[in-house]
Amino acid sequence: MNLSKLMLAASATAILAAGASADTLRWARAGDALTLDPHAQNEGPTSALAHQIMEPLVMRDMTGAMVPALATEWGPSADNPNVWTFKLREGVKFHDGADFDSADVVFSLNRAMTKDSDYKELLASVKEVRATGKYTVEIETDGPNPIMPNNLTNMFMMDQDWAEANNAVKVQDYEGGEDTFAAKNANGTGPYRLVSREPDVKTVLAVNDSYWGKGEFPMEVTEIVYTPIQNASTRVAALLSGEVDFIQDVPVQDLNRVSSTDGLDVRTAPQNRVIFFGMNQGDADLKSDNIDGKNPLADVRVRQAMSMAINRDAIKQVVMRGQSAPAGMISPPFVNGWDKAMDGSSATDVEAAKALMTEAGYGDGFSITLNCPNDRYINDEAICQASVGMLAQIGVKVNLDAKPKAQHFPLINNLETDFYMLGWGVPTYDSEYIFNFLVHSKGEKYGSWNGTRFGNGDLDAKIEGLASETNLAARDAKIGEIWQVVQDEQLYIPIHHQVLNWGMASNVGTGVAPDDTAKFKYFTLN
Repeated sequence: MNLSKLMLAASATAILAAGASADTLRWARAGDALTLDPHAQNEGPTSALAHQIMEPLVMRDMTGAMVPALATEWGPSADNPNVWTFKLREGVKFHDGADFDSADVVFSLNRAMTKDSDYKELLASVKEVRATGKYTVEIETDGPNPIMPNNLTNMFMMDQDWAEANNAVKVQDYEGGEDTFAAKNANGTGPYRLVSREPDVKTVLAVNDSYWGKGEFPMEVTEIVYTPIQNASTRVAALLSGEVDFIQDVPVQDLNRVSSTDGLDVRTAPQNRVIFFGMNQGDADLKSDNIDGKNPLADVRVRQAMSMAINRDAIKQVVMRGQSAPAGMISPPFVNGWDKAMDGSSATDVEAAKALMTEAGYGDGFSITLNCPNDRYINDEAICQASVGMLAQIGVKVNLDAKPKAQHFPLINNLETDFYMLGWGVPTYDSEYIFNFLVHSKGEKYGSWNGTRFGNGDLDAKIEGLASETNLAARDAKIGEIWQVVQDEQLYIPIHHQVLNWGMASNVGTGVAPDDTAKFKYFTLN
């Protein structure tokens, strides 16, 4: 047994020895939250942990419906169509006992709009956030924004005084390797408070006895022990042995094993997430290929050929054991703007792909490095490995470099990868979110996850215009036009839509949230 497995076994033993009570839920998944700073990383497991400790103004429940959180009412102003007014919940306290009010909202949203924030795209249309009373906030946008509340469901509120006292006013520069107080500590209004945290080892949360929602939500889970377990077989073994109660990512090869075990359930649902490859098509030359002075990915025919070489049905059947839906666009079906014809457009045709490679002048192929995470998406490294063999059929020799997500994601953000895997969920359920992060030119307010180096000024203007288009039919038409450019340019290589498989003890009562975010205040323990 290697050292990491010994450490995991020791950790699991320690959890059992501690004598977890009946209202303790022991939670595991492949990867940990990257940081506790609520605005530093827009990443699924990071926001999933944050949702237990902190709260946004509005949130999505376990069905995906938008519901009140720290705001009780919201709507466009009757006096100014560019203004949304939010009435805040009164009597809410942060975990340290401080009162929550409008000053904290103004502080938090302004903080989330700064350059190191990974949420700034969601607030790109905001001109001003202002308090008009102790429990009233106005958000003024550059033109009417019809979906502003949708953009706030993962926008967590911080206590201004706490941030100022702990030198946490500035958002952590995660990509730059910065470590801050807010990265390791948290003071929220959420249903659970932070007790202890050892990154990548264990995080312990305890119920917030002063939570405003007591009596409104089940709140039957009173302690959460969160243990990241990267190794799939170790993670399943922990569930089978009773060392953990809930794993968020049952490996597809173990679904039958878990579901057939007495006392355990597998609960399944389509996920609001698509998996795809990104390509550096903007640089004049690539760092990781063997072609000097040229960038083969700059030719759309090469990008199309690479997409045509990927056999998504084979990945579904062999790698995913049927637990995926082949994709032709980088939008999940949940999202406004998803198009059935576009999503079915990815076809495997190796001979046609070879012809395109020859036509583009790369009949002999080229080599390139594929950067892939190995602890973020379902079978992420295995998908990349399968794709290596598929691309080899058209002469693209891929060197696979798989790393944990903590090392992988900065490669994309810092433009240090030519070819990479990424997955994307859409909490707003609207295509504008995808365009702002993945299609718009990379800059101070947009494009933070666009590692393709693609940029188109006219398209940027069209994307920015979506935020203030109140004629929804006209807005949907513009969304369709933008998608057509994305498809024609083969900006990304879509692979598939994920399927969620949550494994848990049978006494744990919950549905499967389409955003893969378990909000434990909704859970019951029977």
